[in-house]
Amino acid sequence: MKKTITEKAVIKFEKHLEQNEKSRATIDKYSRDVRAFLSRCGGDDITKDDVILYKKTLIESGFAARSINSMIASLCSFFSFVGRDDLKVKPIKIQKEIYRPEEKELTKSEFIRLCKAAENAKNNRLLLILQTICGTGIRVSELEYITCDAVRRGVASVRCKGKTRDVFLVRDLQKKLLRYAAEQNIKSGCIFITRTGKPVNRSNIWREMKKLCADACVSPTKVFPHNLRHLFARVFYGIDKDIAKLADILGHASINTTRIYIISTGTEHRRRMENMHLIM
Repeated sequence: MKKTITEKAVIKFEKHLEQNEKSRATIDKYSRDVRAFLSRCGGDDITKDDVILYKKTLIESGFAARSINSMIASLCSFFSFVGRDDLKVKPIKIQKEIYRPEEKELTKSEFIRLCKAAENAKNNRLLLILQTICGTGIRVSELEYITCDAVRRGVASVRCKGKTRDVFLVRDLQKKLLRYAAEQNIKSGCIFITRTGKPVNRSNIWREMKKLCADACVSPTKVFPHNLRHLFARVFYGIDKDIAKLADILGHASINTTRIYIISTGTEHRRRMENMHLIM
């Protein structure tokens, strides 16, 4: 008897994720990964060998190990949902990084240049989005919680992954956002909206950020919304040195996740080794 996985099963899976209060971004990512797999392998008589071959194809295609593991996690979650645990495969083993590649790390000076470029382009909304993410450490998907009411109070109540946390807005950011809302005649709801009144889309933010790279003289490999969150984490930790508090601020369930955000670059790592003065 054929064991067929249909589009109907994917739709049910999406509903299952919704009922488990997964974020819209998570649901879209999981379903996108599942559909990509089914598009390549089909839905009829899938075997574990098919899944292993798919993983091998992703590796040979040059995907980063973390990206592949993320896709595998989506598939394994789906396989469990449809009662096909026999199809689950193991993620790729990744050695923990001891330092962050410099070509990926956005510096504070580069962030300032990006802000200047957004200002020169008269893209005030993007300028404030850059400062809001980098000044609070929120995820780009959490921008919707930066509402008029939250800005007036100076604290946003952010809900993500089934948890709620308070995010403080510093006074200068508060003033800038209130002024922007007044100029745009935004009196309630989300501050960062499109012309149709919907919250801005992460892909639009990503695309607008990339347009700043040339004028800001910043490598495009460093310019994406999540890197602003990383910059916030490094600057905060550099001042406070409290990783547990930082984990709470970022909304991390595990301090191990937070550690990834604050690892130093190879240059810093080398400098510390040089300062040990152990070579006679």
